[in-house]
Amino acid sequence: MSHLVTRPRHSIINQAFESKLRFPSARPLNADGFGIGWYDPVLAGQPSLLLAGEEDSTPATPQPTSPQIAATAVADAKVASGQVDPTLRTDTPSPLDAGTGGVSACVNGAVSPVADDDQTEAERVASVRHLRKREREEEDERPCVFKSISPAWSNANLLRLAEKIRSPLIFAHVRASTMSGAPSEDNCHPWVFDRLMWMHNGEINEFPRIKRALQAALPEELFLFPAGYTDAEWAFMVFLSHLRDPHAKHFSHAELRDAMMKTIRTINDLSKEAGITGPSLMNFVVSDGHTVIATRYISSRTSEASSLFFSSGTSFDEYDPGEGMYRMTKADKRERIIMVASEPLTFESKDWIEVKTNTMVVITPNIPIIDEYWVSPQDPAAHHRDPEFAIQSGYGLGFNYNRSAIAA
Repeated sequence: MSHLVTRPRHSIINQAFESKLRFPSARPLNADGFGIGWYDPVLAGQPSLLLAGEEDSTPATPQPTSPQIAATAVADAKVASGQVDPTLRTDTPSPLDAGTGGVSACVNGAVSPVADDDQTEAERVASVRHLRKREREEEDERPCVFKSISPAWSNANLLRLAEKIRSPLIFAHVRASTMSGAPSEDNCHPWVFDRLMWMHNGEINEFPRIKRALQAALPEELFLFPAGYTDAEWAFMVFLSHLRDPHAKHFSHAELRDAMMKTIRTINDLSKEAGITGPSLMNFVVSDGHTVIATRYISSRTSEASSLFFSSGTSFDEYDPGEGMYRMTKADKRERIIMVASEPLTFESKDWIEVKTNTMVVITPNIPIIDEYWVSPQDPAAHHRDPEFAIQSGYGLGFNYNRSAIAA
């Protein structure tokens, strides 16, 4: 993580006090807190992704690991470092209750009986172990979040953690609050809901005027979920409300993309109904650990949105050790690393492409055609497909086949 979040010369740490492209430019500091979020390496089987954000966005960069996407989403908010996200479930099933002869498990704060008096001791123990295993598996799928209200550049724990954490997908965010009140970790990005993680760079114009109508349209679970009071967190609830099941274990890239478009449309419709004429800046980033959706958007036909860039290649390397000078390497056509950031993390301008205003970046792993002929990568058969049929039909071998080995 350090090669993306802390070491680069213009890392998100540096952008917390020296942002070059932040709106408004008269306030270059992002010192109201920061946050980092990351997924367990076991979760990934795709390119590396780094998403950096400031508040509302600042960038971070991915590490060259196996084909996984390293994403850094940057926003004008500050990256939060401080505590594990309170939405992460840490409770485990309760042990055997010697006084009842039954077993109960604590799941989401509710006690559920899982055995009766007819079960043997071995069956009861097995039931508890199964529940504990399931809880651990569910926890592994959730991203971890570290937040703090201190400035990113002065937090020693962030520097230590960044040197040790390895992840296929990273969010980083530094915050410049646009709301009154004391800084709070609850208001620091990113936020987590089950396996989904969210950040925002920008501001929903005159948000208090649409807040009540926005909340009224939410299902009760999402209305009660936010711990903070920012426009960004409530926008996340709108996004979740447009998913078929926000608790789902798997999301298609199309569903996440469509939910993002509906979120922007909902906010725009509410603003129009409230008579709000000023534009809103909505650079949102969301991920489920596999797909990343990032927007560069402003509700205006003439004004420019907050900045957003991306960079991709096969490795992200420091070419001047100790000086924070990095460059993206493109050793071949494969993309093992993808970075999305409000500001470039390096001074290598050729490595970065500006995202066009009012467009969306969608980063996905390879998209399988799942039908009766689909073979999971975990199935050994996936690694031993026979090229003979295509050869005999005259349709070639492809780049990955050794002709002499096949002939032999």
